[in-house]
Amino acid sequence: MLKSLKSKIDTRFGFFLLLVFLFWAKTIFAYLTDISLGVTGIFQWFIMLINPIATTVLLLGIALYIKPKRLFYWLAMLLDLANTVLLYLNVIYFREFTDFMTVNTMLGYSKVNQGLSQSSLTLTNIHDVFYWIDLVIILILLIMKKIKMDPRPLPKKFGFQITSLGFLMLGFNIMLGDMDRPQLISRTFDRSYIVKYLGLDSFTVYDAIQSEQNNKMRSDANKSELTSVEDYVKHHYADPSAVTFGKAKGKNIIIIHLESFQQFLIDDKIEGQTVTPFLNSIYHSKDTYSFDNFFNQVGQGKTSDAENMLETGSFGTAQGSLFARLGSDQTFQAAPAILKQHGNYSSAVFHGNTASFWNRNNVYKNMGYQNFFSASYYDVSGDKSTTYGLKDKLLFKDSINYLQHLQQPFYAKYITVTNHIPYTLDKEDSSFKIPNTGDSTVDNYFRTANYLDQSVQEFFSFLKNSGLYNNSLILLYGDHYGISNSSNPALAKTFSQDPDHFKSFGKNPSENWTPYDDAQLQRVPLMIHIPGLKKGGIQHQYGGEIDVLPTLLHMVGVNTKSYLQFGSDLFSKQHSQVIAFRNQDFVTPDYASIGGTYYNAHTGEAIEHPDSKLRKQMAKDQNKVKEQLGMSDSLNDKNLLRFYKNPEFKPVKSNDYNYANDLQQLIKTEEKLGLKSTSMYSKNRDSSLVPLYKTDAPEANHKSTGENRLKVTNPDDSNGS
Repeated sequence: MLKSLKSKIDTRFGFFLLLVFLFWAKTIFAYLTDISLGVTGIFQWFIMLINPIATTVLLLGIALYIKPKRLFYWLAMLLDLANTVLLYLNVIYFREFTDFMTVNTMLGYSKVNQGLSQSSLTLTNIHDVFYWIDLVIILILLIMKKIKMDPRPLPKKFGFQITSLGFLMLGFNIMLGDMDRPQLISRTFDRSYIVKYLGLDSFTVYDAIQSEQNNKMRSDANKSELTSVEDYVKHHYADPSAVTFGKAKGKNIIIIHLESFQQFLIDDKIEGQTVTPFLNSIYHSKDTYSFDNFFNQVGQGKTSDAENMLETGSFGTAQGSLFARLGSDQTFQAAPAILKQHGNYSSAVFHGNTASFWNRNNVYKNMGYQNFFSASYYDVSGDKSTTYGLKDKLLFKDSINYLQHLQQPFYAKYITVTNHIPYTLDKEDSSFKIPNTGDSTVDNYFRTANYLDQSVQEFFSFLKNSGLYNNSLILLYGDHYGISNSSNPALAKTFSQDPDHFKSFGKNPSENWTPYDDAQLQRVPLMIHIPGLKKGGIQHQYGGEIDVLPTLLHMVGVNTKSYLQFGSDLFSKQHSQVIAFRNQDFVTPDYASIGGTYYNAHTGEAIEHPDSKLRKQMAKDQNKVKEQLGMSDSLNDKNLLRFYKNPEFKPVKSNDYNYANDLQQLIKTEEKLGLKSTSMYSKNRDSSLVPLYKTDAPEANHKSTGENRLKVTNPDDSNGS
């Protein structure tokens, strides 16, 4: 029998079938071990089991048309290798993002790949060897001639027959998928559906076609298409609250971006320790408006999507990252430019990673940011950085040399990075005791969150010591989830350590975890801290990141009626509490729609048989979500803002900004203004405030080394530094 099998493998067609079978096997292995497709019922299982076959036959079948012996075998192996790379990249991507790689994500990879290598390494598993072992063994067998190369070319007719069979199988696959999910291709809003029914290769081709259509749509867009967006925004505008409008007018604005920070961390206790004691105190302060039903709304762009929403009031794109895909030539009416024109704010971003990460060096110029202090402005050598950039305590400390030279009022954004997957810290940075859930990502998350808390506390101490605190609005927010859905059951194991804090998840949550529970963990903190407010408190209205910009602008006295923004003031009586997720799921105070299932928001139970009134309201809210996302996508994908004439806004000239010598430019401004300079440095009689900053970061005393954990570049520096 083995001889018979070997004799068949020694033929070209037999070799082709071997490769098809092995690739099918490792794809099914991926579905069962790494990629959760939500398969239910025998019919869906059958579709999933056959979906890799058609596209694998079509792809590897290309080699069947080749006559030369060696070329046939090496082309077949190369095609198999390429398909394996695509499969494995999706496996790694799914482990972190619970999503699949789109073409735009792949094309934008160079914009986001800095620092991904270590993160990706932590996402590998021991069983990953099964994705590659077949290729290694076959290659060895070919070299050792244990698999003999068949010199006999196959007839062209045979290759055509196999290709035809592949298309026939694909058509059959699509038919079965459409039977279970009507209008599968024409109405798909969840990428997992395409993969579940048609496979990863089909999804990649489908996505490529969609991407090309979107690109064409952008180039063909015209001014008339802006009308529907204007009408939508005008109809959904929410008047500012008389109580909060202008509450912080003229104050400095400091945005603290809490990387991967979820709401459950607030007031949480682990191993008898409070995870974030300082942020808890800010959250509960009467000088803070805190929100306990505030949700992240990011898509594949994650951090960049969160930034885009807070800066522009529009969503990230449905695929990939708006920053990476479109940001280089996108038209924005963003916070830094709005505040410059309506309050003479200066602006700066402080971030310890490279300037090109997420294409920020181009996007920030288009948004009107005057200064961008990226990794090239700091000593990020040796143990002073993690893979994603300068450690948070050092970022806040080292930024003061630049912050003190900004003209007041200023709009300053701090993007922290230490609380970023894989959540690793050097031993000397923390003694925080972590749990043992069996998932190192979950366990380490609490330690880096605690480190972030300490970092923010040190920064607040400086603000108070320098006198800056009382004249500032400090907005802190979590950008997106830190623990992915696939790790949430492990996270739930920690809930028993603080049962009162997690009582809404019911008994034994790790064993009874639901998609609704995943949705509840999409909450992130939003805290608007205004020293001297004394009338703050925890706000319970539902909101999302799309609502931050109109809320913030209203608080500093800027009316947003003339701007094309898709959120609404969180304090407005007209604020909508239907909160859209990027995949068209949504949550409200009464119910949620998650993955096509409706849940009661008060009990967490699935709503099996809604009455007609509830069905009507659900349909209305679902349409509201689709319209909101669709209008934002139309504005961004087609770059319609280039046609919009806002009487309250002058277009940004990105060429006015260069981030190569920001400190020197700030000092020149101080010298030019003389006694009229409003910077902290000038107000302090031209004396540095850096000595006022106190940190316990051990690396602060470490000497610079020639070793870096990240490659530091500044695209605006002609020397490449």
